[in-house]
This record gives sequence, C-alpha cells and structure tokens, in this order.
Amino acid sequence: MACARQLKEYFDGTRRHFDLPLGPRGTEFQLRVWEALTQIPYGQTRSYRDIALAIGKPTAVRAVGAANGRNPLPIVVPCHRVIGSDGSLTGFAGGLEAKTRLLQLEGSLI
Repeated sequence: MACARQLKEYFDGTRRHFDLPLGPRGTEFQLRVWEALTQIPYGQTRSYRDIALAIGKPTAVRAVGAANGRNPLPIVVPCHRVIGSDGSLTGFAGGLEAKTRLLQLEGSLI
C-alpha cells in the first residue's frame, strides 16, 4: 500500500514529501488551512499566525489552531510543523513528545 510505504520512508528519513491522493473532509476554512500545511517544507516550521496570513485570514489565528487540531491526516498533512509565534511547541494530537520527535527527525529541532 502506498500510504504505508511512504510513511515508512518518511520515518526512515528518505521521504520529505508525500504524494498520496488526499480527500480530507472538513469545512472550507479547514480545507484551506490543511492545504496551507502541505506547503510547509520539510525541516521548516510556521506559526499559527503565518498560516492565518497565508490563507488571507490574518485575524483567524485561533481558528487556524482549531483547524490544525482537527487535521484528519497528521504527518501526511504536517500539522506538527506549526508552532507558537514565540517558537514554543504547542498542541499536537499525538502529544508534544511525538511532535518534538517529528521535528527532530526533520531537523527542525536539535
């Protein structure tokens, strides 16, 4: 199965981008947020504010956080790459330890 193979490659450190056909269901706003998440390059992070600006909703920082938390495809849609404006690691459905490990895998954290 392509999904399992691509996830294995990601965790082995040989895949930086997923090319799976995605069809998440959500509100128009959530879909815009999730699309913006897919644009965050491997090894980089963005703040919730950055995502709000990217989708043209600069005052919707909290709503971006809520949409991020409802991401049905974590890792593939890299919600773990979103951090607080002050650089702090904030919420992740898999827990902050998992978020830290994912960012370390990608080289965003030492």
